[in-house]
Amino acid sequence: MNRREFGALVVAAAAAAGPFRAFADETCQSPYMPKITGQEEFVYVWTLGVEGMGDEQDKLVTIDLRPDSPMRGQVINSLSVGGRNEAHHGGFSADRRYFWTGGLDTNRIFIFDVHTDPSKPSLHKTIESFVKDSGGVVGPHTFFALPGSMMITGLSNDDDHGGRTALVEYNDAGDYVATYWMPTTSDMQGAVAVGDAVADGYGYDIRALIRKNIMLTSSFTGWSNYMMDFGQMLQDTDAMKRFGNTIVQWDLHTRQPRKVFNVPGAPLEIRFPWGPNANYAFSTTALTSKLWLIYEDDSGEWQAKDVADIGNPADIPLPVDISIAADDQTLWVNSFMDGKTRLFDISDPHNPSQIYEKTIDRQVNMVSQSWDGKRVYFSSSLLANWDKKGDDDVQYLRAYTWDGKELIEDFDIDFYKLGLGRAHIMRFGSSELYTS
Repeated sequence: MNRREFGALVVAAAAAAGPFRAFADETCQSPYMPKITGQEEFVYVWTLGVEGMGDEQDKLVTIDLRPDSPMRGQVINSLSVGGRNEAHHGGFSADRRYFWTGGLDTNRIFIFDVHTDPSKPSLHKTIESFVKDSGGVVGPHTFFALPGSMMITGLSNDDDHGGRTALVEYNDAGDYVATYWMPTTSDMQGAVAVGDAVADGYGYDIRALIRKNIMLTSSFTGWSNYMMDFGQMLQDTDAMKRFGNTIVQWDLHTRQPRKVFNVPGAPLEIRFPWGPNANYAFSTTALTSKLWLIYEDDSGEWQAKDVADIGNPADIPLPVDISIAADDQTLWVNSFMDGKTRLFDISDPHNPSQIYEKTIDRQVNMVSQSWDGKRVYFSSSLLANWDKKGDDDVQYLRAYTWDGKELIEDFDIDFYKLGLGRAHIMRFGSSELYTS
């Protein structure tokens, strides 16, 4: 069976299984992951090491979330990986037994075993050959679980350290499978540019809608920008031109790009809802502060349009992470510069409206919410050289309960006070999958 036949089989099987296969204890994960019901037990925080703080290394920090635990709301484990790699994003394998994470600077990939003892992950494997394996891709970013493999988005390349990049696939054993370069105007690879879209070849996030055989990727910037001091970059005219302005539609099982949409201003996270008839996704643009809808129209063609402002775009609040509730009715949007989270009513995805906002702190980045929508978690770090300076450089994981009207603080962990570093991406852990 070749890859195309296997992909078609996976799509058919997922459709037959119905929507329940897609559910998980945390929203916005790969739809190939199994459902875990009930209360999340742990949260794993992929954390950037800071020079002169603690052991100075990147690390996976485990926090206890078990309701009856005397350690609830406290760090119960910290596993350092050696050096500072610009720890950034990570994702579970499709069976949730392993947590893959990456370093945007060193290009190292760390695979943690989170099933043997979910309260104390262990380092299972380190991949040192990402750039060589992939044929020059730099900056492993999003880790998106597929059946038997992991799809990884790159942010850059080792030729000019710009935004030209690719998707890179490994199997679950950590062996390289293939590289799929993003389409460019000089190499569209069969894709069609929609309207005035210019295929820039940039990458960032990846998400899929299995029953429609749709995969979407977004675009950000290359190594030369994301490793630069943020203030310096803002004053560099050439650097500010080096941001992506596209979202690409792919054929999920053949890995072929189909359309390139014009989405100006560095579209970052992509999120699909869970409903069986919800044929759309949301993204936000970091530089233009817009909420975008990528949707299937009445003729079955996919389109993209901006549907709302996030704060005042003139202030450049810098939208970062987003999270759709499990009932598809609301969307949390974090903005880094003003430290706010905003909640949008997306019951009509073509006409979202903001219904709530709260300042989390002087900066905020990632947001994760529980499947029941009652608990929302926030972390702080964007990039080592982009985080704010001085007293504004706050690093934390903060938990809230959501009563439908207000975020009520539950607990707050100060990562600097504990000497841990800069808290970036979070993922929920549970022992249920491995003991049931």
